[in-house]
Amino acid sequence: MSTCATASRLLAEPLAGTAAPARTWLLIEQPGPWGADALASSHLDPAVGSALDLAAKDTGVRVQLIRRPGRHADCHEPASQRVFVAHTAPGRSWIRTTRVDDPAALLELDFAALGAGEHGGLWEAYEGDPLVFVCTNGKRDRCCALLGRPLATELAAAGTEVWEVTHIGGHRFSPTLFVLPYGYTYGRATAQDVKEALEAARTGLVDTANCRGRSAFERPGQAAELAVRELTGERSADALDVTAAESTGSRWTVTVTHRDGRAWRVEVEQGAAEPPRPETCGMVPGRPGRMDVVAVLPAVPSAA
Repeated sequence: MSTCATASRLLAEPLAGTAAPARTWLLIEQPGPWGADALASSHLDPAVGSALDLAAKDTGVRVQLIRRPGRHADCHEPASQRVFVAHTAPGRSWIRTTRVDDPAALLELDFAALGAGEHGGLWEAYEGDPLVFVCTNGKRDRCCALLGRPLATELAAAGTEVWEVTHIGGHRFSPTLFVLPYGYTYGRATAQDVKEALEAARTGLVDTANCRGRSAFERPGQAAELAVRELTGERSADALDVTAAESTGSRWTVTVTHRDGRAWRVEVEQGAAEPPRPETCGMVPGRPGRMDVVAVLPAVPSAA
């Protein structure tokens, strides 16, 4: 039986503009099995998971569970759980980390401030290698287990700082992952793709091969920023920002600005993929949304 990832690959479905938007990620270590809705169906207290989900709503914070690659039997629960919080806005990205004995303590966080990029000295600054989070949530879609888990295992064996993560959207692009601190998301990834993305991130650059977009932006902005990178060859992760986006029906006009003062007006059309294909395994084929860049033009400076 064909999987959703196989269908997407055979149809050459474009990746740009498909990343889950998240200005800030809250990542909580939780070993053991994950259900389709992991915050409510894992060995995390479901009341805590639901409360965290509610606290993060409309703040720009996305809450995920993470675990180390390998077997996930719960007979070896950690005495404390690693937590990361990471903001991904251009020029203001950061990662803070701690360990908690009880994830319920995270309900005391100021989610609105974290979503706005203000950590206020919270916890410790993470200063290690860039972090990789590979989606392996097989209960959400089997492609994430069949394709994501072997990739995470291979990366761990090579010494990469990698974690498994719950559903991050777009399982038909499996293996899918994101890299912190910059928050670029990738699909159809291989171990070599991840190596190149990490080498770029270590020096403040971004590798755009198989890139779905930067999570700090909404999906039209993701597609627009990647289009400007393709046009200009710009690789610095923090050189470009999405500074405006206006929509008229299914069409978006996105302004992408370079830190040197240049700017581009990017026309993005939101359409439906053809022909129909399964958005997830076992579902009736549908027409998932796609972001097509139809024009990239230099922006005209406004009059003083």
